Amino acid sequence: MTQIAFTWIGHATFLFEFDDKKVLLDPYITGNPSATVKPEDLSPDLIVVSHGHGDHIGDVVSIANRTGAKVITNVEIARWFGKNGLKEGLAVGTNTGGTYDAGFVKVKFTIAFHSSTMPDGASGGFPQGYILTAPDQRKIYFAGDTALFGDMRLYGEEGLAAALIPIGDHFTMGIDDSVRATIFLQPKVVVPMHYNTFPPIKQDGAAWAERIKTETQATPVVLKPGERYVLAE
Repeated sequence: MTQIAFTWIGHATFLFEFDDKKVLLDPYITGNPSATVKPEDLSPDLIVVSHGHGDHIGDVVSIANRTGAKVITNVEIARWFGKNGLKEGLAVGTNTGGTYDAGFVKVKFTIAFHSSTMPDGASGGFPQGYILTAPDQRKIYFAGDTALFGDMRLYGEEGLAAALIPIGDHFTMGIDDSVRATIFLQPKVVVPMHYNTFPPIKQDGAAWAERIKTETQATPVVLKPGERYVLAE
C-alpha cells in the first residue's frame, strides 16, 4: 500500500505525500495569514493548480522554478505561467476530464462552479477540481473553489478515500451545502478548507464537524494550519 499523508498549509493549500513523493495543491503561502511555513520550506515533486485566482497560484512560479516541479493546470493558466516567469517546460496544460499521469499519482481534472481570472485580469479558463489517484488506487477529491453541484454524486461513485471541500461560504459553498456535498461524495474522510483565512469566510470548524458526524457517513478531519494527517489504509 502507498502511504498517503497530507498537511494543511492553510486556506486551500495542501501538501500531499505519496510515499516519498510530494504534491503541492494550490500554493498560496506568501500573504496567507494562516500559513505556518514559507515557500522556501517546500520542495514538491509536482504542483497542481485548480484556477487562476491569486489565493491559489500565489507561490507557484517561485516554488516551481526553484524545485523544477511540473505545474499541472488548465491550458490557459499554463500559458499564462509561461508568459509570467515560469521556466520553460514546467507548465503542463490539461483540461476538464483529462488525466495527467505523474507515475506516483494520477491527476484527473473535474468540473467546478466558480470564476477563474488571473491576477492581471487575463482569462484563467474554466475553474476545476481534481481527483488524485495513488498507485494503490485510493482516490482523493479536491473540490477546488466551487458551489454545490449534483454531479458530485458521480465523483462519489468512484469510491473516495477522502474529499477536501470548501466550507467558507461567500466565495464558495458554505456549511449547509458542504454537508450535502459530503452526502453526494460519500468519502471515508472529509476535510474542510477555504475558511477562516479572511473575515468574509469565517466559519466554526467544530460545528461543521458535528454536522458531518450526525448527517453523513463520513469521518470529519478538521486540521489546524500546519497539521499533518495520515490516511488510513
